[in-house]
Amino acid sequence: MPPALKSLLTGLGDRVRSFTVAQRTLAVIGVAVLVLGSVALTSWLTKPSYTPLFTGLAATDASGVVNQLSADGVPYQLTDGGSTILVPQAQVYQERLKAASAGLPADNTGGYSLLDTMGVTSSEFQQNVTYKRAIEGELAKTIGALDGVKTASVQLAIPQETVFSDQKQDPTASVFVETTPGTTLSNEQVQAIVHLTSASIEGMKATDVSVVDSKGNVLSAVGTGATGTAGQQAGEYQTQTQSNVQAMLDKVLGAGNSTVVVAADVNQNSGTKVQESYTAPTGGAAPLSESSTKEQYAGGGAGAGNATGVLGPDNIAVPNGSATGSSTTGAGGYVNESATKDNAVDKTTESTTIPAGALTKQTVSVAINSKIASKLNLGNINDLVSKAAGIDTTRGDQVSVQMVDFNDSGSKAAAAALKAADAQAASDSMWSTIRTGLIAAGIGIPLIVALFLLTRRGRKQEREDIDLGEIASVATTWPGDPATKPLLLDDVEARRLLESSQPMTAPTAQLPQLGTEGATLERQRAEIDALAGADPDRTAELLRGLLDDRQTV
Repeated sequence: MPPALKSLLTGLGDRVRSFTVAQRTLAVIGVAVLVLGSVALTSWLTKPSYTPLFTGLAATDASGVVNQLSADGVPYQLTDGGSTILVPQAQVYQERLKAASAGLPADNTGGYSLLDTMGVTSSEFQQNVTYKRAIEGELAKTIGALDGVKTASVQLAIPQETVFSDQKQDPTASVFVETTPGTTLSNEQVQAIVHLTSASIEGMKATDVSVVDSKGNVLSAVGTGATGTAGQQAGEYQTQTQSNVQAMLDKVLGAGNSTVVVAADVNQNSGTKVQESYTAPTGGAAPLSESSTKEQYAGGGAGAGNATGVLGPDNIAVPNGSATGSSTTGAGGYVNESATKDNAVDKTTESTTIPAGALTKQTVSVAINSKIASKLNLGNINDLVSKAAGIDTTRGDQVSVQMVDFNDSGSKAAAAALKAADAQAASDSMWSTIRTGLIAAGIGIPLIVALFLLTRRGRKQEREDIDLGEIASVATTWPGDPATKPLLLDDVEARRLLESSQPMTAPTAQLPQLGTEGATLERQRAEIDALAGADPDRTAELLRGLLDDRQTV
């Protein structure tokens, strides 16, 4: 082992052995924290970053992908109930290519790819069914790409074509959507699904699409559109109307001086109304068809006077008479005319679809605080409310505006509760800050003290032990008066220590007669011994400083 390393290890062992129990405990805790932190940091730095390989997988597809990853020895993680597979980021693209080459994930929705496998010998029924499946698959994939939609399924009901126009039926569609956890489709998203589906099928209307989610909620019903049930429509209408009227009154009367309640009656029945009307054309119109017939007969000659006449009713001859519907002449003839004319008539046919949720009647009730009644005109307030709510008197709508005394105990209690809550929040924030400071101080102060003690202990271990007998070799001259002694210790602290030790008398022992130089050295040694006996710690500190100064020189 190199001498330098051996000396370092020896010094470290000596320092550890010189620690007290408290210092050793703190040292052990510090080393444990350092080791654990290093291990955690190393584990976090070396942990691979996982990236989604596939999301929204079916159970069969997820099983196939997991089997492939296990065969390749690639670590993976499953999330979202097993529908999402995470792999290390460095292996995402490689595993995707392998999964694609293995046909994973399988496309179960079909789409227009179904038409590629259809043979030329397919019957008309097979062609129609395959085409319908292809459209359903394409719509399902498109709807599944919307934000918040996990999976989607589309079922189309397309009636067979017929030559009879009065028996023609409109196609309908049913859409099932499964949303991601914690997500609810908005009305705009439902409208997008409805219009996307209806625009993809010829002859389909937006009201012919039904949308249902995985929780069984009907988001769009056939005949009503994507507006929910009649109860939901009534609630939305009441909320919207109440909000509009209340916002207007708050600006006019001030916040808290009025309250509004709207009750709407919504028709929950739906149907179709067909009405035909006929009107005569104005200014005359050309006839569609017209026919005219005229017959004329006239008798003549000498035999005219012997005519017995024409046959009358019951084949009885009527002398000198004429038959009904004919005119005769004096000579025994007749004339018959008939005309037929068909004139055009205007015909109007109206077909109206009545959806559920149509407003049939509404009632608006407004209560105003009587404390501000002297400044108001109820007629003006009534007109404002009627205009804001869209009141139709012919429909039976009603508006009621009344001055009443408001009970402000609730508002006072709410204000007091709000004030108490603010005070409690401020107190909690203050105590939280104090608690955090105490925790920080409780952790930081012991660490600072431990570091200070360890540093001080290390400085003490680095200092050398000083033999007081070495003073004779250091102090070369010492005059009689300690105050004027020119020692190498030139600081104020050394002089103060020497002055504090002056009242003490050195031991008076009988010494042998020495020379002048020897007597001076003995006297100096005796005085230093007396000083060391009076304050040994400070004397040692001064001597260490003296040796340090000598070493630097």
